[in-house]
Amino acid sequence: MKFPADSVVLMRNRLMAVTALAAIVIAAACGGGAPQQSAQSGEAPSTGGKVQINGAGATFPNPIYSKWFAEYTKQHPNVQINYQPIGSGGGIRQLTAQTVFFGASDTPMTDDQLKSAPGPVLHFPTVLGAVVPIYNLAGVSDLRFTGPLLANIYLGKIKKWNDPAIAKVNPGAKLPATDIAVAHRSDGSGTTFIFLDYLSKVSPEFQSKVGANASVNWPVGVGGKGNDGVSGLVSQTPGAIGYVELIYAIQNKIDFGAVQNATGEFVKASADAVTKAAAGAPIPSDFRVSITNAPGAGAYPISSFTWLLLYQSSSDTTRARAMVDFVKWALTDGQAVASDLGYAPVPAAVVQQELTTLGTITVS
Repeated sequence: MKFPADSVVLMRNRLMAVTALAAIVIAAACGGGAPQQSAQSGEAPSTGGKVQINGAGATFPNPIYSKWFAEYTKQHPNVQINYQPIGSGGGIRQLTAQTVFFGASDTPMTDDQLKSAPGPVLHFPTVLGAVVPIYNLAGVSDLRFTGPLLANIYLGKIKKWNDPAIAKVNPGAKLPATDIAVAHRSDGSGTTFIFLDYLSKVSPEFQSKVGANASVNWPVGVGGKGNDGVSGLVSQTPGAIGYVELIYAIQNKIDFGAVQNATGEFVKASADAVTKAAAGAPIPSDFRVSITNAPGAGAYPISSFTWLLLYQSSSDTTRARAMVDFVKWALTDGQAVASDLGYAPVPAAVVQQELTTLGTITVS
């Protein structure tokens, strides 16, 4: 099945409008046409006692970041944190180019990316989340998927919803002979990395032909920008399948399937299942870790941390001090709202490690 032309045009028009609006917002925040200074030198001067901090990156945590930034500003009216959810790849690029003060990503920066940055970059896990397979199939709900099954759909090897491989793990389901319309991200995406990291672990063929990265050459499918873009494509297209962060499936009321974990259980994503995926995972001192396909009963297999990215040393100590205070708040008081938005809070032991690392950032 093809995505309807009007759906693709609609998504493109929405993207153009959002992009234009984002450009206006960023221009206004940075002082209109004035050249933006580097993040290390404080972007644009703060005035009137106000501290304005600009960041960009992942769409995966945008729902909770939006809530956090708004709540933090209520408690600290002199601090305004602006965030553009442009995708993990864009966040890393803007942080490296120093056009924003902080970045956000659902995939840790690689060694090469860290070497390309003008200074040491620290990773801070903020919450855990799940990437879920969403689908639009009238009259069919509670589908189950294995990792190899999802891999073969995204390799273009399984083309119909009534394929025997799908029917085998969904006995009794009335599967139509409908073409599968594959949707994926069009932008550099941490959500994509999490999904492909999982598929590459469970399918050697997928690992060799596609691999795990934030942006890949897709064998099949149509791309949508951001979690919103993929959600839109799937919801507008009968027979479609895609992948998004859990909260986007919940908010858009799109069906999502259970996925078989490393112990053979079919688990539907939830905050509890994501927490189980993180339980007992060894956490390195730099917090760059993958927890997809984690062992353990009840663990959801497509789970991940998401990270805020901060320079360890900045010449703008005012912004650095404000950002450190915000991260401390997010890791403590802010965790209370994680479950309400479909995320899992960071384990207490990891929070303690992060608070220690926060103390290494230059704030005076």
